[in-house]
Amino acid sequence: MLTLPHLPGAPCWLDVSSPDVDASDAFYGGLFGWRSVSLGPGHRDYRLCRIGGRTAAGISHATPDGPAASWLTYFLVADAEAAAKTVEQAGGAVAVPPRDIEGQGRMAVCADPAGARFAVWQPGRNEGVGLVAEPGSLSRVELRTSDPGGARSFYRAVFGWSVRDEPVGGTSRPVLFPAGGGAASAMGGIAALDGDDAGGGSDNGDGGEPYWLPYFEVRACDASAALAQQLGGTLRAAAGQGAGRTAFLADPFGARFAITTGSG
Repeated sequence: MLTLPHLPGAPCWLDVSSPDVDASDAFYGGLFGWRSVSLGPGHRDYRLCRIGGRTAAGISHATPDGPAASWLTYFLVADAEAAAKTVEQAGGAVAVPPRDIEGQGRMAVCADPAGARFAVWQPGRNEGVGLVAEPGSLSRVELRTSDPGGARSFYRAVFGWSVRDEPVGGTSRPVLFPAGGGAASAMGGIAALDGDDAGGGSDNGDGGEPYWLPYFEVRACDASAALAQQLGGTLRAAAGQGAGRTAFLADPFGARFAITTGSG
């Protein structure tokens, strides 16, 4: 599972883009118990979402030329410039070239060859989220892709990940491990995107472009799924058993995420 401090190549940050930051803040605060802090107008009111003083995620304003409301996962790298070049050499694309975030770190937004967007993060003062694998925080990530085989090769080249086929919920799934990570460092998986499965398998009825799906740990999956709907979210697939009890949701603006209990 995800651990602290963050391992090289592992998820270290995530944020959700929103056309209405206040509304998204209210939704996720109600669902996960987050309390946000705004970085102010100089950062376009970017919100840091915290539990007990530890940051679990961020909320950003969606830009007119950017994607629709969605979650973006950042992976830890030593050099954002070198990572961006490796992405291009491996057949991916760089959507936002490496840039500094005012002493906090350096980032770039990329896409793999199938089109799934992700970011790389070179830490400065901000080393990443301060809470993982606990209620209200990131538990794991999963790539939903039209090309699982190609994804294995691409991400191995970019981050040095190992991908192992392991039993998950009665079937075999590709499980992702950061470079040099041991058996306990599994950080997520890869699933085929086919638009046909509505019950916790490959795509859960998404359709569309490949994407990275964040899973958040909660204390009670069914209760949290019901709460998400009361707060204006959408249930995309009801809670089921797999690697823990999991439900697939979208926030009021369509950003997709999952919640899980007992996945570690």
